[in-house]
Amino acid sequence: MYKLYSMQRSGNSYKVRLALALLNVPYEAVEVDILRGESRTPDFLTKNPSGQVPLLEVGDDRFLAESNAILWYVAVGTPLAPENRIDRAEALQWMFFEQHALEPNIGAAYFWLSLVKGGRDLQTHSLEDWMERGYGALQVMENHLKTNAYFAARQLTVADIALYGYTHLADRCDFDLSTFPAIRDWLRRVEAAPGFVPMDWRPADVDDPASIAAGA
Repeated sequence: MYKLYSMQRSGNSYKVRLALALLNVPYEAVEVDILRGESRTPDFLTKNPSGQVPLLEVGDDRFLAESNAILWYVAVGTPLAPENRIDRAEALQWMFFEQHALEPNIGAAYFWLSLVKGGRDLQTHSLEDWMERGYGALQVMENHLKTNAYFAARQLTVADIALYGYTHLADRCDFDLSTFPAIRDWLRRVEAAPGFVPMDWRPADVDDPASIAAGA
């Protein structure tokens, strides 16, 4: 069984929990509060020298870091990871986009404005840049979703999970999604997927979530 080290309020951690729930994959959850320095202890750093969550223990002394790498690892062999060569490349394309355009801006704004006490005052100089670049990333997504229901393979994939993680938190950190109707519709499609769980869900809350992998 997997052991997942994650933080409940972390968008990157939520991506992995959501994928595992959609796939009905059992795992042991270990809460790591990065705000309390729990990812910087000597013990944790032996598992992940970067001191970040999520972190997936996949075997004896085998650990996998980086949320999107974990998504791909758990999804291979299921409908969430496209097998077609171009569909797979497009899914990866959007996952790279999420990490260089969306997460550094909306993710950073969420962290400092929603999680860190006094974070707005500490990051006043950065907020304008986050907003400008974050809205730019949302517009790229909106333009794609005007003519596509999902981001790759014409179905829900790990690309959608990666992008959903912080997009669904945008309104908690000053971003206004009212002018992005295609994004709002896409958020609802993701949330309607069998087995979907919200960010505040914990494994003990659901006995048997539906499984995409089983075709439910």
